[in-house]
Amino acid sequence: MTLSRGEIQEDHGVLPWGSNYAYLLSVSDDERTLLAVYKPQRGERPLWDFAQGTLCYREVAAFLVSEALGWQIVPPTVLRGGPYGLGSMQFFINHDPEVNYFTPFPPECLPQLQRFAAFDYVINNADRKGGHCLLDAQGHLWGIDHGISFHVQHKLRTVIWDFAGQPVPEGVLRDLRQLCDTLSDIQSPVMQALGELISPREIVALRRRAERMVTTCEFVLPGPGPNSPWPPV
Repeated sequence: MTLSRGEIQEDHGVLPWGSNYAYLLSVSDDERTLLAVYKPQRGERPLWDFAQGTLCYREVAAFLVSEALGWQIVPPTVLRGGPYGLGSMQFFINHDPEVNYFTPFPPECLPQLQRFAAFDYVINNADRKGGHCLLDAQGHLWGIDHGISFHVQHKLRTVIWDFAGQPVPEGVLRDLRQLCDTLSDIQSPVMQALGELISPREIVALRRRAERMVTTCEFVLPGPGPNSPWPPV
């Protein structure tokens, strides 16, 4: 896989947004060259409620959950060494930065946004800004910046509240049931990989949130405290 084993050919510099250091790199192997967003562990800003140095692990965990669901929300993401040490490395999605959740997206993106809403609840995403939803040239929506996710306490902060209290589509529920089964099998590859990235308590909380959505069959309502990130984009 180019992301995990490719040679870093060029550092294009720091990306101009975000509170943590993120670099755009060119990564190559014998087959291709691609752009990747590299977030080094030592460039993470300290947070009072997330352990120092864990954000890059959470970025990779979010990709694993997205893949386990079959939703392809999170671009391919790996944990590896880079110019500034260990960090997450994520495939760069070519997109128009002027297009985001508030633009808004075309109506045919509705099912994808429903999956986003379910995904963000399940991983307990504390920072779903409008600019973290990227639309590629094929009309597929991708989500980025999942470093502050998977906390055991309720932290959901998102701009996607359109579906709150509404029934969850059966296709989404089916995928969530499969995720619950996967998270109940400690020998599954997904569980083995998550165990290297987030804590046992965080994995239990992840499974319980998925089970809750499957049981209620409804998108979660905003809870007490802040429910939207700032800034919203």
